[in-house]
Amino acid sequence: MTKKQKKQLARIVSAAVLFLLAAALPLSPAVEMAAFLLCYALIGWDIVWKAVTNILHGQVFDENFLMTVATVGALCLNEYSEGVAVMLFYQVGEWFQSYAVNKSRRSISSLMDIRPDSANVIRSGGIEQVDPEEVQIGETIVVRAGERIPLDGTIIEGTSSLDTSALTGESLPREVAAGEDVISGCINQSGTLQVRVSKIYGESTVAKILDLVENASSKKSKSEAFITRFARYYTPLVVIAAVILAVLPPLISGQSFAIWIERALTFLVISCPCALVISVPLSFFGGIGGASKCGVLIKGSNYLEALAKTETVVFDKTGTLTKGSFAVSGLYPQGIPEAKLLELAAYAEKDSTHPISRSIRDFYGKAIDGRRIKNVKEIAGFGVQAELDGKVILAGNAKLMREQNIAFKPLEESGTLVYVAEDGRYAGAILIEDEVKADAAAAIKDLKASGVKKTVMLTGDADAVGKKVAAKLKLDAAYTELLPAGKVDHMEQLLGETSDKGKLTFVGDGINDAPVLARADIGIAMGGLGSDAAIEAADVVIMTDEPSKIATAMRISRKTLRIVHQNIVFALGVKALVLILGALGIASMWAAVFADVGVAVIAILNAIRALRVPKAEIVAAEDSSETSDPDHLIKVA
Repeated sequence: MTKKQKKQLARIVSAAVLFLLAAALPLSPAVEMAAFLLCYALIGWDIVWKAVTNILHGQVFDENFLMTVATVGALCLNEYSEGVAVMLFYQVGEWFQSYAVNKSRRSISSLMDIRPDSANVIRSGGIEQVDPEEVQIGETIVVRAGERIPLDGTIIEGTSSLDTSALTGESLPREVAAGEDVISGCINQSGTLQVRVSKIYGESTVAKILDLVENASSKKSKSEAFITRFARYYTPLVVIAAVILAVLPPLISGQSFAIWIERALTFLVISCPCALVISVPLSFFGGIGGASKCGVLIKGSNYLEALAKTETVVFDKTGTLTKGSFAVSGLYPQGIPEAKLLELAAYAEKDSTHPISRSIRDFYGKAIDGRRIKNVKEIAGFGVQAELDGKVILAGNAKLMREQNIAFKPLEESGTLVYVAEDGRYAGAILIEDEVKADAAAAIKDLKASGVKKTVMLTGDADAVGKKVAAKLKLDAAYTELLPAGKVDHMEQLLGETSDKGKLTFVGDGINDAPVLARADIGIAMGGLGSDAAIEAADVVIMTDEPSKIATAMRISRKTLRIVHQNIVFALGVKALVLILGALGIASMWAAVFADVGVAVIAILNAIRALRVPKAEIVAAEDSSETSDPDHLIKVA
């Protein structure tokens, strides 16, 4: 809750307490009037001020003007409690609207802290620590293990593994060596690198990402509040009708102006849309509450409304459609049993902290006898070498096999392949892949069944990996090997293909997704595994990390809109009837108040239905992860 919202809540509570005291205590007419006027000033001064300010700027007929005229009219008719109650209800609705929109919304830039504070530059034979903006093209910087690469450039010395997840969304570290290009924002995980700078900081990848987020946020359109749109037409109509009612009948009939002025003021009091002010926001908040029961956080009623109009859903891959964690998905032995191949690899990778090594050991699932293995040596950029029971074991990439002159046939499989050799003889290969989430395929099918016209994947992964996942999930299109700028370019193209009334939704989880999350009509982030930046840039957060919850949120959105439309038709229908009766002098002030409150209560009870969500939607998707039996994997592969 923001500081401003806390102050507003304190003002509402104070005014409500004063209102109840003034209504309940036996006070003299003068004291009662003073108490209600004080309460009105406390709760309504800002609305009155906005109305006056807007009139001075040429914006006359808005909800502030309507609330001011209606409540002042009630006060003029000595209906103090009605005037104060109307303003109090209105402020409560406004506070809830503001709270829902701004909850959990903090500055994107403060969370996207991928900009390094300094760069280590080799100057005059030593290393000088300077601001990245001071480094020039052609200078050489030193990046130690654990440091973030401050500028784009080319490695001139050293080998290492880079964590590129902040930029590409890919959790698998990238192996780099001299001669390869690196981009700013990556974390150097091991070894020391010397990098020749190829771009100044202003043109670096980090600077461009931050700029993309800021520009994308500024382009994003915001839905107007329903009450404001409604008041543009409703307010001038009822005000004009009240003026005509106060002036025209006495001129025609010769009756006293006082009678018709009183009817006109009563007409204005009746016109105050309390039922809409309370029930419409409550319907949306009910929908938001219902979604939260399913593990979906929707940050505002405008986003809930927009979800129902989604035509295109665009996905990131890693952490969104896949788990972002790697596991063995295939064993390809050559002349030895599958279990033996797995054992050789697990022992060779015994001491490595690399995610690939961990996935092999986890899949092996047995205790490793350290007495059987010795002379373990990591070969940077290639793999590992070790002695197991006196035999030399090699485990690594295809380059390792070639360097050691091991005769083998490279496999044509998308994913990461670990080739294994025993005493100079090829023993087979192990396929490591990022696992597709259990409910991902069902999520895509559900979205298409619910009316989504197109499903697309944008990923920084290799083309073969991305296309394989897209085919498995039956996505309509997939674009691979993209940096953040490339994702935004494709997003702009897809936005251009969306119909005027349709919306585009993007689903992602990494820092690199923040620009496209902000640019999309609705941005959805995976909250459990997602980065802070993605969660803050998003309009909707899936706290359970289940893609299937996207369709759930859309169903809740459509249900909420049906309830909102029911309340609008009902409230306006009854309001029109009572307005006619009030204009004819048939409906008294108390009758009007009773009708208004009755309509509000019925509308509120209907709005509460938005909170109800079927149990099937609330229950989390069952864990349907594959068994770790090697024989099963071979059959699947």
